[in-house]
Amino acid sequence: MKIIAGLGNPGKEYAKSRHNVGWMFVEALAEALGVNDWRSRENGLVAETRIGAERVLLVKPQTYMNNSGECIGPLMHWYKLEPTDLIVVHDDMDIPAGTIRIRKKGSAGGHNGIKSTIAHVGDENFGRVRIGIGRPLPGWSVIDHVLAAFPAEDVPKIQEAIKYLIPAVECMINESIDNAMNKYNPKKVKKKSLSDGEPLARKEEAVVNEQGEGGN
Repeated sequence: MKIIAGLGNPGKEYAKSRHNVGWMFVEALAEALGVNDWRSRENGLVAETRIGAERVLLVKPQTYMNNSGECIGPLMHWYKLEPTDLIVVHDDMDIPAGTIRIRKKGSAGGHNGIKSTIAHVGDENFGRVRIGIGRPLPGWSVIDHVLAAFPAEDVPKIQEAIKYLIPAVECMINESIDNAMNKYNPKKVKKKSLSDGEPLARKEEAVVNEQGEGGN
């Protein structure tokens, strides 16, 4: 069995906030899989489904972002799962809005929801799916930024990222995180100038920085 947990904050006032993009993804995945039987368990809303031959538990923690591990940790213990059976989907402030990054493991990088998850799972070795939300505007605090709704120009980018990630997460389950990283993470590419032959380095928009500070 695998767990796919989307991080966010409960309550209608947070439903469209940047911090809730993990929830948005899990809800979109559930819809794509025809899943609508959510129930309460261990401080979260959970729904069981299958991806390929694998049983999968979709999870939306109800503990608020900073305490996400209080839901995820007990669920891992109840189902007797290893850290490698967990995939967490969350917002990433240090990559542009709508870009993505899949990783096998890593530190919290300042993200309080991941920090709580690591503390309650007891290990950093679980999969991450990061969806970029961009940096705060000048004069905005981190809290203001993550709790605000996406501006109109970012909404199509987020919708496209979520759509793109559904087969990517299915690949993580059916094949491996390594394969999903190779297939779906944006790649570095190089071009040569037609005039002088010198290489010009370019990156696709989703690059590599860790998540910045995030509150609930």
